[in-house]
Amino acid sequence: MDRRKFLGSVGIISIAGAATNIAKVSETISNKIKRSENTMAKFELPNLPYEFNALEPYIDARTMEIHHGKHHAGYVAKLNVAVEGTDLEGKSLEDLMNVAGSNTAVRNNGGGHWNHSLFWSIMGKGKGGAPEGDLAAAINSAFGSFDKFKDLFSNEAATRFGSGWAWLIVADGKLAVTSTPNQDNPLMDVADVKGTPILGLDVWEHAYYLNYQNRRPDYVEAFFNVIDWNAVAENYKSAQ
Repeated sequence: MDRRKFLGSVGIISIAGAATNIAKVSETISNKIKRSENTMAKFELPNLPYEFNALEPYIDARTMEIHHGKHHAGYVAKLNVAVEGTDLEGKSLEDLMNVAGSNTAVRNNGGGHWNHSLFWSIMGKGKGGAPEGDLAAAINSAFGSFDKFKDLFSNEAATRFGSGWAWLIVADGKLAVTSTPNQDNPLMDVADVKGTPILGLDVWEHAYYLNYQNRRPDYVEAFFNVIDWNAVAENYKSAQ
């Protein structure tokens, strides 16, 4: 499926009371998060913008099928149950990130939905390489070089204990690398390091175990072969 068609096929959500840069990048990320047109809209699982086998040999088709169709779908279903009949029903996904600290079900399942929606959108068939233009310049400025950024990001991903995510974020107008446990993300009110994610890597075992078993560093290295740097650059531009 064409990525632009995918991005255009899903709904747009907004952040209430968040900083302008988060609001802008949320418009980009929100294009991957589909919601129905019921009177009280429910969250829905977005379609992948490519086939299950598109990222092979780096991420295998069976992993993608289970990861998207079981794990992500499960987060969406549980999120809808968590908000149904409460004062959170009908709120945007980003609004829910602001109450994650006081609602465990929303924190886990809303985070899972938001995180995976970003994750699918910043990968693609035949991608990889290195960023160009403004994003490349920003990476060089923040980290010294692309290789230094890659080493820092890979270390965050490989050393995140247990399940979690590694992130490239925009914080106070600058790029930074961080990681979060479980399904947390830097948008949440509970995040130790807050910012706008523009690139994220899922390091839960379900994201790689069929192909890499306990070799998480190999999976992290493989991820760089499927990153769609144009999509990340769009997120970076929105965050500015």
